[in-house]
This record gives sequence, C-alpha cells and structure tokens, in this order.
Amino acid sequence: MQDPRYPIGRYLPQPFSEDQKRIWLNELRRLPTELEDAIQNLDAAQLYSPYREGGWTIHQLVHHIADSHMNAYIRFKLGLTEVNPAVKSYEEKLWAELPDVKLLPVNVSITLLHALHSRWYEAIKDLSELEWNRTVIYPSTQKEPRSGICSACMPGMGNIMWLISLLSGKKTACNYRCIFLIRKIIHQKIATGT
Repeated sequence: MQDPRYPIGRYLPQPFSEDQKRIWLNELRRLPTELEDAIQNLDAAQLYSPYREGGWTIHQLVHHIADSHMNAYIRFKLGLTEVNPAVKSYEEKLWAELPDVKLLPVNVSITLLHALHSRWYEAIKDLSELEWNRTVIYPSTQKEPRSGICSACMPGMGNIMWLISLLSGKKTACNYRCIFLIRKIIHQKIATGT
C-alpha cells in the first residue's frame, strides 16, 4: 500500500541533465506563486482542516514547506561551498507544533517562500554538471556521500506540486492519480521538447 504522505510516490534521485535542471528551476520559480494562488480563497475552516486523513492541516503544511525549503536551501549552499559537508535533517513533526506555526498566518510563510525561492533560483540557475554533482552526507542515514546536491536536497518538490494541484483544482480531496498522470505527461513534454 502506498504511503499517503507521498501521493505520487517517494522521491527518486535524478541524474544531472539539462532537462532535469530546467524542470527543477521551473518548479522553483513557480512554487511560491502557485501555492499562494492555491490557498488564496481558503477560509479559516479550510486552512485548519487536514489535507488528507491523519495529515497536517493546510495551515501547518504551508509553514512546513517554508521550513523544509529553508533547510534545503542551506543544504544547497553547504554542498556548493564545502567538500562533502554533513547536512542534517530536522524534526518536522516537532517544528509543525512550534508557536510560530500555530500563531502566524500562512501569508508570512508565503512571503518567505517568494524571497527564498528568488535567492535559491539565482544560486543554482547556472550550475554546471560538476557543481550539480557535488556531494553531501546525511550522517543520520548514511556515511557515504550522496551524489548530486540537487538530488540530495530536493526530495519533496513533486509532492508539493501535487498538493498545489489538489488545492487549486478542488478545495477538498480529489483524484490525485489524474493529477499525477497529467503532471507526468507535462514533464515528458518538457523533457522531449514537444
């Protein structure tokens, strides 16, 4: 049975290619605006409802995306400036319970994401294949370097884009398999240039 936290599956690291780089840069640029648009007309009841059974509320999830992307951005910077740096994970569930997540409106994290993604995009838009394939180490899960800082630091992007599609299309649960297939077709078209 598929883990409901990863509706389009767990992330699989991708080898460097100009097409993959283009896809990620496009998603980096689009994500803050698309997330903002997706939640723009949600009322408090919708924001404080879980987006799936047993999951976080949409309010928590928006703040989580900001937390997650801040961590990923720092991992990128470490990977670009140090040799095999150790990068750590964080206690996502505990962060989701902290006062800033509980008390601040989601627009604070949306604003943060706009600024962060602008910086992130500029930092990586011109990476060479050599830079793309720099390594980082996650001491909690491995001792050997994980090749490709982009692959190592971008695991949740596809599922976040799925969530945005879900929120934009319908403010309640919908058939995510359809969304996944549509996204897969779009990615294939981008990759093949058709």
